[in-house]
Amino acid sequence: MQRRHFFAGAALGAVAATSVSRVALAALPEAVQQSSADTAAPWTPPGVTGAGRPYQPVVTLNGWTLPWRMNQGVKEFHLVAEPVVREMAPGFLVNMWGYNGQSPGPTIEVVVGDRVRIFVTNRLPEHTTIHWHGQRLPNGMDGVGGLNQPQIPPGKTFVYEFEAKRPGTFMYHPHADEMVQMAMGMMGFWVTHPKGRHPLIQEVQRDYCFLLNAFDVQPGSMTPQVNTMLEQNIWAWNSRVFPGISPLVARLNDRVRVRVGNLTMTNHPIHIHGIEFEVTGTDGGPVPKSARWPEVTTDVAVGQMRQIEFIADEPGDWAMHCHKSHHTMGAMGHGVPTMIGADHRGLVGRLQKVNPDYMVMGERGMADMGEMEMELPANTFPMMTGTGPYGPIEMGGMFTTLKVRADLAAGDYRDPGWYAMPPGTQSREVASAPTPPKAPSPDTKAAPAGTARKPQGHHGHH
Repeated sequence: MQRRHFFAGAALGAVAATSVSRVALAALPEAVQQSSADTAAPWTPPGVTGAGRPYQPVVTLNGWTLPWRMNQGVKEFHLVAEPVVREMAPGFLVNMWGYNGQSPGPTIEVVVGDRVRIFVTNRLPEHTTIHWHGQRLPNGMDGVGGLNQPQIPPGKTFVYEFEAKRPGTFMYHPHADEMVQMAMGMMGFWVTHPKGRHPLIQEVQRDYCFLLNAFDVQPGSMTPQVNTMLEQNIWAWNSRVFPGISPLVARLNDRVRVRVGNLTMTNHPIHIHGIEFEVTGTDGGPVPKSARWPEVTTDVAVGQMRQIEFIADEPGDWAMHCHKSHHTMGAMGHGVPTMIGADHRGLVGRLQKVNPDYMVMGERGMADMGEMEMELPANTFPMMTGTGPYGPIEMGGMFTTLKVRADLAAGDYRDPGWYAMPPGTQSREVASAPTPPKAPSPDTKAAPAGTARKPQGHHGHH
C-alpha cells in the first residue's frame, strides 16, 4: 500500500453540512492507496475494534479493507475518487474510475453504533457524489447529487457523517452521472457488523465479499464503452475475470459467509457446487430463520445484496460461478455465426490460398477454443481461459473455485493448490464394450429362420 497525506486549507473546498469543525479538517485522515489486485488479508484494527465486541473481519475477493482512525470517538475514513488502471486478468489492463487506486474501491467495515465520518476527495475530471446504498442515515447524507447535496466538484473534498444503525451488507456508489461513473467501475462494499450477539447472525470462521460488475471493453482498447446497456463482453467479480479471480478458501467444517452485491445491468444466478447454502441476509437486513431454505443457486438481481452461509463439509475444489453461460466466458463477440454441422470439406484449402491464416472453427462446437493458442488482439484475453490439473477448464468471466481442505489452518487464506482426489473417487474411462447386435426395425417383423424377406409393397421394386 502507498500512503498519501492531504492537508486542509482553502484548496479542500466545499464540505457537506456536518458537525466537523475547522480544527478537525486541519488534518484529514490518510488516503491509503492499494495497487495490487491480489486478495488482501483481513484488516484487523488495533484492539480489533474501537466500538463493540471483536468481530470476524471480512475478506474482499481481489480487494482490501480501508483502514480508519479514531478521532474523538468517531471512525474517520478517506476515500479518493480517481481514475485507476485495473488488471482484470494477467496482462489485461483496463482504464477505470474507482477509489484509492482500485476499482472497486476498498471495503468499509464498521460496527453497529459507530459514528462514522467519511471524507471524499474528487480527483475525477467531472463532479461526483457517493450514495451509501441501504443505509439508514440523515437525508442530507444520502448522496444523490442535486437532490440531497451539491455535486462534489473536481479537486474538492466533501465529508459525510452518520451513525451505523443496523448490521448488514451494503454498497457505495455514485449518484452523479451514474451511467458513466458506474460503467467505469465506481463502486465499493460496506459491511456493518453487529455490536453484540445477534439472534439472526451466526458466528462464522470465514467471511467473504465481492461485487458483480460488467464492462464492454473491445479487444485492443483499454477504456470501457459506457453507453452499452446489456451487451457487455466482460463479466467480472470485483473487476476481475477468471483465471484472475482468487479462490475462496475454507477449512473443512468451517462455517462460511459469502456476501455478494450486484451493480451490473442484469441479474446473476450464483451457483456453488458441492454444498447447500441458505440466504441469511439481504441489503434489507438479516433474513428471519423461518424464511430461509436450502439452495445451491441464488439469483442476485440488479441493485441487490445477497448474504449466503454454508458449512464447508465436503473437501475438494468446487466450482462457483454465475449460471448464465455467457457470463462465464471471456471477451466474447456476439456476431459470430453458429457453424455446427457445416461441411468445410474442399473449402478450407481454397480459402487458405487467399488467406494462409484462415482456420475452421466451430463446426463441432467451441470446445476446441479451450486448447487453441492463437494470437489475440492487444490487451484482451481468450474467450475460454483457465487451466486446471486435467486440462482447460473452458470457463472465464464470473467463475472461481471454493477450495475446502481438512489440513488448512484457521485464518489461512492462501491458495492450497489443486485437490488430490482420494483413490476411487474420480470419474474415469471404462473399457469399450462390444457393440450389441442391431435390433430389428420396429415397423417390421422378424422372418422365420432360413427364409428370405419379401419386399413390402411397390417401394421394394426398382
